[in-house]
Amino acid sequence: MTKTSLSPEKSQRRDHRRTLIGTGVGNALEWYDWNVYAAFTVFIAAQIFNNDNPTSAVLATLAIFAVGFVARPFGGFLFGWIADRRGRKFSLMLAIALASLGSLMIGLTPTFETAGVFSSLMLLVARLMQGLAHGGELPSAQTYLSEAAPRERRGLWSSWMYITGTFGILFGLLVGAVLNSTMSAQAMDDFGWRIPFLLGAVFGLFSLYMRSGMKESEVFEKNLAEKRAHDPVWPQIYRHRKAAMQVIGMTLGITVAYYAWAINAPAFAASSLGIDRGQTLWAGIICNLVFMAALPLWGMLSDKIGRRPVLLVGTLGSAIAYFPMVFLLQDSMWQLIASMSVMLIALSAFLAIAPAVYAELFPTSVRAVGVGLPYALCVALFGGTAPYLQVWMGSQFGHTAFAIYAVALLLISTVFVWFLPETKAKNLA
Repeated sequence: MTKTSLSPEKSQRRDHRRTLIGTGVGNALEWYDWNVYAAFTVFIAAQIFNNDNPTSAVLATLAIFAVGFVARPFGGFLFGWIADRRGRKFSLMLAIALASLGSLMIGLTPTFETAGVFSSLMLLVARLMQGLAHGGELPSAQTYLSEAAPRERRGLWSSWMYITGTFGILFGLLVGAVLNSTMSAQAMDDFGWRIPFLLGAVFGLFSLYMRSGMKESEVFEKNLAEKRAHDPVWPQIYRHRKAAMQVIGMTLGITVAYYAWAINAPAFAASSLGIDRGQTLWAGIICNLVFMAALPLWGMLSDKIGRRPVLLVGTLGSAIAYFPMVFLLQDSMWQLIASMSVMLIALSAFLAIAPAVYAELFPTSVRAVGVGLPYALCVALFGGTAPYLQVWMGSQFGHTAFAIYAVALLLISTVFVWFLPETKAKNLA
């Protein structure tokens, strides 16, 4: 063996490290890009739209945020199809390049005063690009990571998706907090709000570099050599329609509960329960750190006892805990931390291993698009509408109405999980 050669064990560890870093950095960046837009909505509205009517400007900004959700199913299909035809690595590099270009465009979008309606059109195109990229990133990355993982540790590896995604969200919150505490209000209005998006573009270049060093999935390369990667896609999707429905059924309750508790709970606590906004911010950070710590533990447990028991803890456990946690959350930061932590620990049981379970339901030739399309449809229809429905149902029918809706969906997901075949350590083919 020469000085520059590596033993098979060291070579494998290097490849595993590149896989985890490449998928993790890109996934964190996608989540960062997606959520930093929501965090800086007020600044974008003031600069990109006609601010003669501030409320209308904010609504227009939020409407473009919603357009990103509409684009996600198309991204799930497009990038899933590319991943199943050209390779997982190629799809992941294309997705991060498109998302980074979208961030760059937002960071450089001229103001309404300078360019008129062209500024809002540029913002719309940028968010469509990010919606397509985000819709394709998660299923492609999940598929690649599941195929690259040792089959006896696939549950643990799949938890990496939500660990890195949550890190991206927290990093976005940190950037926002630093900018708001170090820059004047006028500076934030003038150019400070652009910095997070320009940072996203720079981080995208780093992620692109890291992904360029990843190896293609061996399972995909074998499938490509056997010519199955060129089979027509729609007949394959139809042939595996049961698995696609299982993805939707398992996910719909979880995505609503996740958006309600992980994403919207701090804002809801501040706007509807009167808890101090600074306290809700810190509560969100603390609880998401708890969530990140729980994920790998559930992943490891699923590799030992199986997927179905852990998935049931996620769906049924979340349904059982939902109402007690709603009633616990009243008017204090510690109530928010306690209720969010309990719900996120329960939800993490499902979310930690969902990437592995999705991958284990489909054959290699249609795995990425088979997961990507139904998953993105489910997230857009149920997850994307959850924050709006939580506020609207609360104002119309009381604060328990949304909880009834969420628990009903979680119970539906539980039924789908109950009839799911056990797939632990399944050979992917």
